[in-house]
Amino acid sequence: MTDIIILPGIGGSGEKHWQTRWENINPRCRRLQPADWDRPDLKNWIEALDRAVAAASRPPILVAHSLACLLLAHWQQASTAQVSGAFLAAVPDPQAQAFPIEAASFANPPSSKFRFPSLIVASAYDPYGTVDYARERANQWGSGIVEVGALGHINEASDLGDWPQGKALFTAFAAGVAD
Repeated sequence: MTDIIILPGIGGSGEKHWQTRWENINPRCRRLQPADWDRPDLKNWIEALDRAVAAASRPPILVAHSLACLLLAHWQQASTAQVSGAFLAAVPDPQAQAFPIEAASFANPPSSKFRFPSLIVASAYDPYGTVDYARERANQWGSGIVEVGALGHINEASDLGDWPQGKALFTAFAAGVAD
């Protein structure tokens, strides 16, 4: 069985966030452990992701939300560690007015194609990134994209519970990248 690494965005995804819920019910899930969830530092988060991937028994699948999507774009160029694929929800636009100043080091993510399969899940009316921005990133990164309607930032405020639609998308994606 492939390990799954949960990559929350700024703040670390609280107890009602679908990422935390998935982690709590799936023993294959482990969470990224950077030094600080509230004052993200790109270098530290890249190092934390390298450690998490290295600890996996085989190339894991990464499940990123928000700022962690930008982390993946930076990490995949800085690291040679192998992963099976990446599931990215709610890619934020660093140029958006709502983008947190604390995350400035994550701005200007590389636009080069990912070296592993990836799927972006985008919501209409996401204050941190438009569907057009998600489509642009999907095109640049070589990612598939699924638009899921008006789910806001696909976070706790979206009140998704376990997010069954996301779980179904993840299950299908994971089946396609399983070794």
